[in-house]
Amino acid sequence: MAHFAQGKYNLKNPSKYVGTKSPTYRSGWEFTFMKFCDEHRAISQWASEAVKIPYRNPLTGKHTIYVPDFFIVYNDQRGKQRVELIEVKPKNQTVKEKLGKSRHNQASWIVNQAKWESARAWCKQKGILFRIVTEDDIFHTGRRK
Repeated sequence: MAHFAQGKYNLKNPSKYVGTKSPTYRSGWEFTFMKFCDEHRAISQWASEAVKIPYRNPLTGKHTIYVPDFFIVYNDQRGKQRVELIEVKPKNQTVKEKLGKSRHNQASWIVNQAKWESARAWCKQKGILFRIVTEDDIFHTGRRK
């Protein structure tokens, strides 16, 4: 079984963190994104797993809750304040063509699409942006989908 980086993130700038619970990372990429949020001067506020969005699971038909990884408030290059919900995911889980034939991967992709569709609608109502961040974004590899 694979072992993934998990743990509590130690805040360097606690005044920026607006979450109600300690930030917990569930992957090395989430840890890297937390560090970015905590240390980047343009980010004024951030939280980990702070927003709950209802959605319907298309595989079970049940209504449940989606919790995106991050909420961030930052000033863009023009100084305009922006608010985003961020989901950190491996790129191969965001592109249908990269799923392969695994039923598990295909089922996860279907559920994720439902979550993300609900998140986009929720964010649109609030006037904020929903974004999926992959390793290409985190590590600036220059490869985008």
